[in-house]
Amino acid sequence: MKNILYLLAIVSFFGCNTSDKRKTPNNEQVEHIRQDKKQIPELKPNRYNVAFLIMDGTYNTELTAPYDIFQHTIFREGIKAMNVFTVANTHDAITTFEGMRILPDFNYVTDSLPNIDILVVPSAEHHLDTDLEDETMLKFVKDVDKSALFVTSHCDGAFVLAKAGLLDNSVSTTFPSDIDKMRTMFPSLDIRKDLLFVHDGKYVTSAGGAKSFEAALYVCEYLYGKEIAKSLARGLVIDWDIEKVPHLVIK
Repeated sequence: MKNILYLLAIVSFFGCNTSDKRKTPNNEQVEHIRQDKKQIPELKPNRYNVAFLIMDGTYNTELTAPYDIFQHTIFREGIKAMNVFTVANTHDAITTFEGMRILPDFNYVTDSLPNIDILVVPSAEHHLDTDLEDETMLKFVKDVDKSALFVTSHCDGAFVLAKAGLLDNSVSTTFPSDIDKMRTMFPSLDIRKDLLFVHDGKYVTSAGGAKSFEAALYVCEYLYGKEIAKSLARGLVIDWDIEKVPHLVIK
């Protein structure tokens, strides 16, 4: 018995020593491994490419609500579904206002981007101030607008569209308590209140918050019809009836 215990002690000793001698990679090695494993999202053909513009301070709901709706189109048959992905001015993780860390799929500053059919601009913490001074970001929005089928915003994302000049000839809306701020900042724009979303031409602006679901469902109803939109809503336990949603569509 004593011999067995002695052997176990020897094995344990050398086992621990072996473990202790394992080399732990430094931060540079870890970062290199992460970069090597970075994968470009698979963008399947014959789908709408939908890009979500994200940055530090992006609000969770305005990002995840439309993302969920649009991503679920891949589970519906007989439609041109959506490839959804994120774009930012970095490959590093961005941190949302609520603290969620997200690795962007594309860096719009350095990467060759796929054609973007629908650009989604969720609200972010500094969309009323410093983000509006980001000329690189505003140029990206303007460039995408040239060929996009739709450009949509949620909550204060409308300020980015307005600053980029996209709403100069369109009716729009934004987060209810920021209507007056937007009217003051952009006095020439036609900004409506008491609406959850406005669709004017290629632009869909939304009040945001949990109502970002409704704006995204509207886009799907516009593209795919009422039954698909209702199906998407049921999948997320949302009671969807566009007639019950205060909105404005400019023909």
